[in-house]
Amino acid sequence: MFDPTSRYGSLETVKLEITDADGAPRVIAYKRRRFIPPTDGQTTLVEHTVTQGERLDNITARYLGDPLQFWRICDANLALDPEELTDETGRTIVITMPQL
Repeated sequence: MFDPTSRYGSLETVKLEITDADGAPRVIAYKRRRFIPPTDGQTTLVEHTVTQGERLDNITARYLGDPLQFWRICDANLALDPEELTDETGRTIVITMPQL
């Protein structure tokens, strides 16, 4: 369902059997809730200062080699909204080694 490198790739898929209002059985599949992992013990690669007009996908490609791994930088900075990391010029964000 999700690419193995996705933040949801390793989460368990749960199947819930329900009965619709008309009595028909139905199965709903969903991923378990994902929590941002603790930042203790992460190895910092670099601290990056955001410049005017920068985007997180470009920063991620520069340091991690894959723009789709932006969520790793969000996790390292305890950010739920990726845009909050680049909406303020001069903000310093931490780029850490990917956790395995």
